[in-house]
Amino acid sequence: MPANDTLPPPEGYLWLTEAARRLGVQPSTLRKWRLQRKGPASFKHAGKVMYREDSIPAYLAACEAADSRSNPELNPLNRRPEPRIGTRRRAAA
Repeated sequence: MPANDTLPPPEGYLWLTEAARRLGVQPSTLRKWRLQRKGPASFKHAGKVMYREDSIPAYLAACEAADSRSNPELNPLNRRPEPRIGTRRRAAA
């Protein structure tokens, strides 16, 4: 029987190494994100970390939506300036 690394993942799922390749990061980065609870949703199956294939594009879309350069609503240059709230120093008595 072949080793677990050579078996393909179930239909619609990715092993950690393939998910890292699709995200353009090292597998070690994806492992670190998993420990920090960042990155795309993941889970363990048969002792290996897996990702849904559709979670990768969803994660990238969420990253894009959260970036002020690609989301005009978040761009601080598109907002009206907030009024300054100054504090006056009181003269010493």
